[in-house]
Amino acid sequence: MRVIITGDHAGMTLRNEVKAVLEELGYEYEDTGADCTCSVDYPDYALPAAKRVASGEFDRGIFICGTGIGMSISANKVKGIRCALVQDVYSAKMSRLHNDANVLAMGERVIGPGLAREIVYTWLTTEFEGDRHKRRIDKIAKYEEEQADE
Repeated sequence: MRVIITGDHAGMTLRNEVKAVLEELGYEYEDTGADCTCSVDYPDYALPAAKRVASGEFDRGIFICGTGIGMSISANKVKGIRCALVQDVYSAKMSRLHNDANVLAMGERVIGPGLAREIVYTWLTTEFEGDRHKRRIDKIAKYEEEQADE
C-alpha cells in the first residue's frame, strides 16, 4: 500500500508517529507536510495531497493539522476523496468498514501520540465491507459526477 502523509505546522509531531506505524506495517509512504513550525496554510498541503490520492497515485492519505478540521474540509473538496476526521479507534474502523474513507484526518492538538498510532493502525488494516455500503458510496460518487457536469 502507498500512503501520502501531509500536514501543516501544527501536525509535525504526530506525522512522526504515523510514519513509525507505516514503517512497522512495511507500507511505502511519502511525507509532503510542512518542515517547520512556522505558520503555514493547511489548504496548500491538503489539496495537492488529496489530488494525488484521487488520481490513484496513492492508495490512501493521512492528513494532520491542529484539529484535523481544516485538513478534512480541504480534502473533501477534491472529487473522489472521502476524508474522515477521526478522534477514536471505533470511528477509524467504521470510516473504513462502512465509508471506504481514503483519507484520514487527525488533529495533533486533539489526540495524543499513543491514540494516533492506534487510530492509524486500525484505519490502515480495516478493509471496506462493501455490500449495502458500496451502494451508498456509489450515490456520493454519482452526485460528484453530476456536480462536475454543471
